[in-house]
Amino acid sequence: MIELSIKNEFSPLEAVVLGTAKSNGGEPSYEEAYDPKSKEHIKAGTFPLEQDMVPEMEAFAEVLERYGVKVYRPKVIQDYNQIFTRDIAFVIDETFVITQMLEERSNEIDAIQEFIDQMPENSVVRMSGAAYVEGGDVMPVDEHIFVGYAEEEDFENFTSARTNPAGLEFLRTQFPKRNVIGFELNKSDFDPRKNALHLDCCFQPLGLGHIILHPEGFKNEEDVVFIQQYFGEENCFIIDAEEMYQMCSNVFSIRPDVVVTENGFTRLNNWLREQGYTVEPIPYSEISKMEGLLRCSTLPLRRNDLPK
Repeated sequence: MIELSIKNEFSPLEAVVLGTAKSNGGEPSYEEAYDPKSKEHIKAGTFPLEQDMVPEMEAFAEVLERYGVKVYRPKVIQDYNQIFTRDIAFVIDETFVITQMLEERSNEIDAIQEFIDQMPENSVVRMSGAAYVEGGDVMPVDEHIFVGYAEEEDFENFTSARTNPAGLEFLRTQFPKRNVIGFELNKSDFDPRKNALHLDCCFQPLGLGHIILHPEGFKNEEDVVFIQQYFGEENCFIIDAEEMYQMCSNVFSIRPDVVVTENGFTRLNNWLREQGYTVEPIPYSEISKMEGLLRCSTLPLRRNDLPK
């Protein structure tokens, strides 16, 4: 039996599904790509190679296992991209939600079905109908669930818009004890420096009370003001458009004071150490070329909640 429990983003991690870069299908055509950063690298001839991405993911697995985390890996589907497991499902409290997402990625959930079969039957919920959510947009924070989304017009017009208002309502219905707060994100299908693909591409809470924030990723200034007031401006590490492009907010907490980051994030990593965090930097710049990083590659199943 696989037990589920996710209350926040940083309590000590016990079990996680980490994606795989094996047999990822190689470089898609420009027309097949569904995020602007991938399009940029396809056009430039710099799209990442499987032989470079596999060692990056294995380095991540090694760090997780060194901290005693149970690491599950998807069954490899031949010639299919399975790196970003965060999108296909997420856990809130003791509920495992299978998301409704891009049709092109619908087979990814099949590769972790053997793990789903080991979860309590009444804990698994599958989204359907008009509600769309991807896990990168869903972030449990205290009694809240912060959610990145696009209003209907943007959702219909941008491939990079992955969560819609109906998805917000699904979360409110599914988790009535949580306060679901939606943040409308800026979208672009062609400029990765102006596209907040998911909430975790422009915002990340950390376990010692700090956050990483890219204010320009949010469409409404009042949302940025709310976040800064909620966490305290003195606790905010502000990243610019270039750092957002490099995925500086898409780090991953193993414990409240332990953060896995990309080893090229010099400014962020130095700041994290100054705030008292143990930083576990790994190479992940090739995977970053597909507009996702460390949080995107993980589907946490269980964290050991700390006493209040």
